Amino acid sequence: MAFSLDCQAWDGAIALALSQIKAARLRLDDDHSMQMSAPLIAVLVAHPRRRSFTVAMARAFADAARKAGAGVVERDLYRLRFDPRLRAGEMPDHLGATVRPDVERERAALAGVDIFAFFYPLWFNATPAIMKGYVDRVFGMDFGYSARRQGGNQPLLGGRKMVTFTSSGAPQDWVEQTGAWDSMQKHFDAHFAAVTGMEIIGHHNVGGVSGGMRKDVVDRHCAAVAARAGRIVSLYRRD
Repeated sequence: MAFSLDCQAWDGAIALALSQIKAARLRLDDDHSMQMSAPLIAVLVAHPRRRSFTVAMARAFADAARKAGAGVVERDLYRLRFDPRLRAGEMPDHLGATVRPDVERERAALAGVDIFAFFYPLWFNATPAIMKGYVDRVFGMDFGYSARRQGGNQPLLGGRKMVTFTSSGAPQDWVEQTGAWDSMQKHFDAHFAAVTGMEIIGHHNVGGVSGGMRKDVVDRHCAAVAARAGRIVSLYRRD
């Protein structure tokens, strides 16, 4: 996709997004709660197995957010059979670019969402293709950012928040020591936030995940995700 942004402004947007990642944990640990209406949260999950660690975390988050009073929109990309392939006619680099019906449905489902919560496993230390395709197609022009104008594309999701929950087979310390953690956050999280105008309120990864995990270990991680959902709902309420 083509973007036109002033280089200095772009560097500033990336730097801001990265600083938001570092500050997110401190904000979530703050007990302060704004007395406003609960937010609408979209839970976007990508895993081919219905019975998976990723899906279990997403369900724990959604259930806890509802219990805390939030509205929740769930989009399970594999169960929706979402097609991640961007067609030539959808590319916003020519007149007559079209929005296909499946993308229109997703955008309608996400209308009015305040917080986008992404759940997916790390494959090759990156976002799975189905989630990347969902972002490419659904969060593209006229939803995530405006058509090109003087001064470049303009973000359309300012004021919204994004939080990400991932898992990896490799231990978290290995993911960090190899540089993959910082690289992934800059390449995907920070870039995505800068283009759309969203604020990053956290990216939380659970390392060492395998098919043989004990139920008590899975339950412990799900409880931690549920607790974080409750804090998010209390902290980020609508005006």
